[in-house]
Amino acid sequence: MFAPLYLLAMLAPTASPSTPITVTGHAWAPFISPMGEPFRARSATDDTLADWFYGTDSNRDGTITSAEMIADADRFFDKLDLDHNGEIDPDEIANYEYEIAPDIQVMSRTKRPPGSPERRLTDAKADNREARERDRRDEDYSALGIGDTRQGAARYGLLNMPEPVAAADADFNRGVTKQEFRQAAAERFQLLDAARHGSLSLAQLEALRPIPPADGKRRVRRENADDTRLGNPLPTGP
Repeated sequence: MFAPLYLLAMLAPTASPSTPITVTGHAWAPFISPMGEPFRARSATDDTLADWFYGTDSNRDGTITSAEMIADADRFFDKLDLDHNGEIDPDEIANYEYEIAPDIQVMSRTKRPPGSPERRLTDAKADNREARERDRRDEDYSALGIGDTRQGAARYGLLNMPEPVAAADADFNRGVTKQEFRQAAAERFQLLDAARHGSLSLAQLEALRPIPPADGKRRVRRENADDTRLGNPLPTGP
């Protein structure tokens, strides 16, 4: 008797598939540091910006200096440089974008912080198909960065930089050396220290943190209006 085809298929040797790309999901939005490191809340009261700040403030004097920010960048660089060859190569940048901080991807929706209520439609809206479709479209626009919405890592950080790690590639050779990463840290410190005090307090940084509107409504920036946010936004075309 002949074995069924599906049994033959199961018994036949198969070529080992290539390693698939996986995306690690996280329940809550992180704080993403100026160099791109995500810090995630473990509870509703966890201040993720403060977690990064106190870890960077190595001498515990209540402020961060440029030297401390560069030292913090060195630490994160070593985490990203998986083969420890002194450069974050394209594969390691992809690992950062897919495994370490997948929240920065274009279609990654901005997540609610722990303990915040889910946005709900009114009963009238829930019964209105057109309104539901409009809300779904608005969510997609938000994920794409359309309107007055930051893009990528800028949604969760202090600077308007959608991809902070790749943005440190000063010579555009698709790799980031440790010196480039250190230089980027120094420059980003200067962006944050607009008053040129030479140090940054937690209160100063908290004031720069993006806060979602309390009423849940999105603000749409007027066409051709100046963008006053700090950092390197994505190009808007010629």
